[in-house]
Amino acid sequence: MKRIALLFEFGSLNGGEHSMLAVLSRLHGKTFHFTACCPPESLLQSALEQIGIVCHPVLFHDNHRQRLSREAIAAQIIPVITSGDFDLLHANSLSMSRLTGALADQIPVPCSGHLRDIIKLSRAAIHDLNQNQRLAAVSAATREFHIGRGLDPTRVTVCYNGVDVEHFQPRPATGALKQELGLDPETQLCLTIGQIGLRKGQDVLAEAALKLAEQGDQRTHFLLVGERHSQKQESIEFDQALNVAFERPGLNNRLHRLGYREEIHWLMNEADLLVHPAKQEPLGRVLLEAIASGLPIVATDVGGTKEIVTHEVSALLVPPGNADLLAGAISRMGNDSDLSQTLTQAARLRALEQFTSEQAGERLIAFWQQLIG
Repeated sequence: MKRIALLFEFGSLNGGEHSMLAVLSRLHGKTFHFTACCPPESLLQSALEQIGIVCHPVLFHDNHRQRLSREAIAAQIIPVITSGDFDLLHANSLSMSRLTGALADQIPVPCSGHLRDIIKLSRAAIHDLNQNQRLAAVSAATREFHIGRGLDPTRVTVCYNGVDVEHFQPRPATGALKQELGLDPETQLCLTIGQIGLRKGQDVLAEAALKLAEQGDQRTHFLLVGERHSQKQESIEFDQALNVAFERPGLNNRLHRLGYREEIHWLMNEADLLVHPAKQEPLGRVLLEAIASGLPIVATDVGGTKEIVTHEVSALLVPPGNADLLAGAISRMGNDSDLSQTLTQAARLRALEQFTSEQAGERLIAFWQQLIG
């Protein structure tokens, strides 16, 4: 059985980590044997160990939260790879793929990596990425964006993420979440999930919420699930501004910040609508979970989103940054139950046809077997 070492930069369970865990739980000990290098004493380490994957601790920051140098990180990784009987080193993020590319001549096995972000990169970063033997992009939009910046197209394959369509599936709402929040059963709950930050567009959601209130909508409440990870002052101010925005007349007490939550499948069954106002999105995991759950979607037409859903067929899509159109789509979805039902049925079929965990696993098996047989 081929042995693959995995490199994770983040100890939290963000979209990329969740996506990889869903695949690893199906493949570990059956198709491949995995070992992980990841931040110690983290949620990720715990989740990996629960599925039987041995973890080696790697620190990426010092005690002052400053990022360690490339050399300091390499000094932790290379001995693990050298001492083990591995066939491949796979990096689970763009930044780690850049690292493996930069270290490729020091690593005794082939290197591959995941591209899960659409961000502008320097020429040096593109050069590093091109030193990996193969790269897996989570969407065609992600692939084309980086090829446009100089990435070698012969190295990049699209490997869509998947979702557990049994765990995430349509179920009748129990009303328990509305009771927990002290809300009337007729309240419409708009769910937004993602890291708190400018790229996820929660500020545009706040403006759309105000427009709905000004139009007389008093029944829509907004659930914000996620945390702010960045410690930059601009990120802190962005986070604080969301609270201020929802204290304006007509919106007070209509924002419910739930923070980090494990039971996303339950939240999706209890909510009435997913609103995803991202300003960029390579391939939103939350969208995959929503289409599998039968939750109506209003989202921005950015990145790989239209590779998941189609406007007026399986979701309502609007341009990014446009609060007026976002508010209009939320209102339309909330007031047209026939439309909502038609879209969610088509979306669930889309999940089953293209985005199951089994299909994601098959795509990664094929990707890795091209490198190591």
